[in-house]
This record gives sequence, structure tokens and C-alpha cells, in this order.
Amino acid sequence: MNMIKVAVVGCCGRMGSEVMRAVTKEPDMQISAAIDLVDCGQDAGVRAGLPPNGVLIEKDLEKALSEVKPDVLVDFTKATAAKESIAGALSKGVAAVVGTTGLSEQDLSQLGRIAEDSKTPLFIAPNFAIGAVLLMKFAKEAARHFSWAEIVELHHEKKLDAPSGTALRTAELLSQGRDNFEAPPSEDEKIPGVRGGNVGNIRIHSIRLPGLVAHQEVLFGGQGQVLSIRHDSMNRESFMPGVVLAIRKVRTLQGLVVGLEHLL
Repeated sequence: MNMIKVAVVGCCGRMGSEVMRAVTKEPDMQISAAIDLVDCGQDAGVRAGLPPNGVLIEKDLEKALSEVKPDVLVDFTKATAAKESIAGALSKGVAAVVGTTGLSEQDLSQLGRIAEDSKTPLFIAPNFAIGAVLLMKFAKEAARHFSWAEIVELHHEKKLDAPSGTALRTAELLSQGRDNFEAPPSEDEKIPGVRGGNVGNIRIHSIRLPGLVAHQEVLFGGQGQVLSIRHDSMNRESFMPGVVLAIRKVRTLQGLVVGLEHLL
């Protein structure tokens, strides 16, 4: 069996630690490098709550990639740092699986060009939960039949970007299902922003509270009826089947691919 060598950037973070544990369970994968700005020099396995794996946490990504030569880099960090990490991996021929949100369209365009020029695949998903991908698929279908829609997304208080990447992707897919959504002819907001953000007449409402993980509800309104489609991630393990699937399949892709639906 050919083992897939995986490097995890942000290995000490909440998602990074979960990725470490998920990869370790897979018989065809192994952690070959762990990169973070904290706990450098510590055993990455122990830091993730696993038995020692002999991989020490490294601060220098370029050094780690050069020494280990992993097959796939997984990045769940912050957009500002992720751009450099992803570009560095692609330039060395290391395929990248990215769950970092907050990357702009310009960022995606630039990284896509690097992926094309280096002939190295780059896979990015706003959400790795298979249920969330199905929510988006069903919502796109429903948009053909309803002319009013709003999105409510709820995340933990430490999530930095708002709205979430999943909500933005959902709004994009709804717009593919229907050209124009209805909106009230006029609105008098007593508090600025109380009606949420507006993307093509689809209102997006972002909630940040302790106790939440990742949740989204899409509401459609019609004559005498309301359709609600909702997905809830109760813990970060819910994202791992999608991450593992992406690690296995990313090297079969070409250039930049966005969205887990392309792998299902």
C-alpha cells in the first residue's frame, strides 16, 4: 500500500488537531509534517492527544516541505497566513487541501494561477461536512420554486469571518437556481444592519455564540408556506470524512477545484 504523506498546517488549532487525529486513523495515510507557530519542537502526536508519532512541530513551513516532501498539505488556519502556505506548497509540487475560510476572489484567482502554472492541484471547500454540501444542493433545487429566500448561519464565537464561506457559497448556488429573488420594496432599519447582509436580494444573518460549532438554515417563503432546510455540525468530527475524502482524491484533480460536491 502506498501511504499518503500528509503535512498539517495549523496542527495545534481546533481543526488542525482534529485533522491530525483523523489522518492517524486512516490505514493509507500518515502524518509526515506538522506546522504551527506554537509548541514548536513538541511531538505532534502527543499535542493532538495521540500516542507519540515522532513528528516534531515545525515553525518553518518551507523547511518542513523540503525535508519531508509530503504528498498533500492540509491547511485550516487564517486567510492571511494560508495564502503564503498554499502558494509555498504548490510551488514545491505538494497538492493542497484547504478549509481556511475568508479567502477573497482575488486570492482564489491568484492561487488558481499558481496551481495551473505548477501543475499541482489545489482543492478548497467552504465546508467539509457532507450534510452541509447536501443542504446546498437541495437549497439550489428549491430556489427554482421560491422567489424569497434568507440564510441564517450560526458559528462559535471565535470564528473570525462573517458571513461564513458556506453561507456565501449557498447564496451563490441559490442565485444559480434563480436569477432574481424578491425583496421588500423599501425597508426602514431602526438599527443599521439589523436585516443582515444582502447578496442578490438574499439576506444573510450571522450569529456568533459560545456553544455553537457550525450551523446553517436556509428559509424559503411562498404563498401560505415556508420551507426550511437546515444542517447542524455538533462537533468538528463531522468535517473529517470530507477532509479524508479530499486528501485521497486531490491528486487526481487539475488546477483549482472549489467545493466538496465535486468529489462526492
